[in-house]
Amino acid sequence: MRSYTGMLALLLIHGNLMLTYVSSQNAGFVKSPMSEIKLTGDAFELYCDVVGSPVPEIQWWYADINRADSFKQLWDGARKRRVSINTAYGSNGVSVLAISRLTLEDAGIYECRASNDPRRNDLRQNPAISWIRTQATISVLQKPRINASDQEILQPKGGQELPIILQCNLTNSHSTHQESFWMKNGQEIANTKTQHRHTLFKLSKPRADDSGEYMCVYTFKSAPNANASIEVKAAPEILGHKRSENKKEGENATLHCKSVGYPHPLWTWRKKLGRGSYIDIDNSTGRFFITNRDNFTELSIVGLDIGTDPGEYVCNASNIIGSRESMTILRVRSHLAPLWPFLGVLAEIIILVVIIVVYEKRKRPDEVPDEKQTLRTTTKRKTYDSGTPTEPTDQRRKDDQLHILTIRRRGEAPGDFQRRTTFLTW
Repeated sequence: MRSYTGMLALLLIHGNLMLTYVSSQNAGFVKSPMSEIKLTGDAFELYCDVVGSPVPEIQWWYADINRADSFKQLWDGARKRRVSINTAYGSNGVSVLAISRLTLEDAGIYECRASNDPRRNDLRQNPAISWIRTQATISVLQKPRINASDQEILQPKGGQELPIILQCNLTNSHSTHQESFWMKNGQEIANTKTQHRHTLFKLSKPRADDSGEYMCVYTFKSAPNANASIEVKAAPEILGHKRSENKKEGENATLHCKSVGYPHPLWTWRKKLGRGSYIDIDNSTGRFFITNRDNFTELSIVGLDIGTDPGEYVCNASNIIGSRESMTILRVRSHLAPLWPFLGVLAEIIILVVIIVVYEKRKRPDEVPDEKQTLRTTTKRKTYDSGTPTEPTDQRRKDDQLHILTIRRRGEAPGDFQRRTTFLTW
């Protein structure tokens, strides 16, 4: 019985060892740091990506090029806080080593180490066995000396437009110069390449959209590119915006403004309440959302309210040179707005019908003369015209006045009435 018990215990022990061996995986590199050549004042980043089960621990080490066997561990915040180490662990381990404002002393060998060995931090263990390593060599060269012109500030619109000339001169370099070119806001400017050490760029009629960060770039045969920056500053000018926006109640409205100028402005939105009175708009209201991106801003209003949202909205762009603002009128229509033309026509028809009915009711029946009376009056008129009057003169005068009144009420001309009476006489 004891033998069976001992064999079972031995199987359990070996089973645990086998399970541990199967579930574990040695550390391995997915991405290793790459060697680079940098200039003083620049910065670099090294990436290290490892896999394993459990997830391996990552460390960074450094050694001077002349003392490659003497490594020292790097920590976040070292070298007067110029060293930054960011490491994240998930299904694998990823670490980024960054060093800014490089000096000649930063050149050397940088090593990424990874291990998931439980005894990796035991000082009695050989690090060469418990840790895997990958290295990158960083070379730092003295940055060439470039003399560049000072910053320029453009005058507001309508001022004197004098040409501006930006200049760069390469005075010292440790490698053979090849060519130079100009860039604006990170984009190369066409037709600016030259092989001269002294290079120029001219702004003939500078405007606000010509402002930005200009950079003269020099290329070398066996060294990284060198550059110098020149800032051309200008107050913002708002070019693209909606002058008015028409929406229905309950819909969403989007207002935007776009500007030119440098540095990029600080955007604010306000709504006009009354004469010279404004209220600031921000994202805390729950219905107003503001999105700012460099020279562009956007105001979104959700669920328009016809009672509170219509009005004048002002976007303001400000930088250290000046500020500009622009106004957009927001109109909100009711849900019944499409029925207004139909309701207007219907109202006109109703008013017209009422006028006709009232007129007909107020019209008296005696205003229309009887045909027999008209014929009798015409016969008398014919007798008067023949020169043999049968009635007194006063009676004839009264009859003439009655004829004229009858003619006017019927809307006829006297000649027409005379011809019709003549025809009736016949």
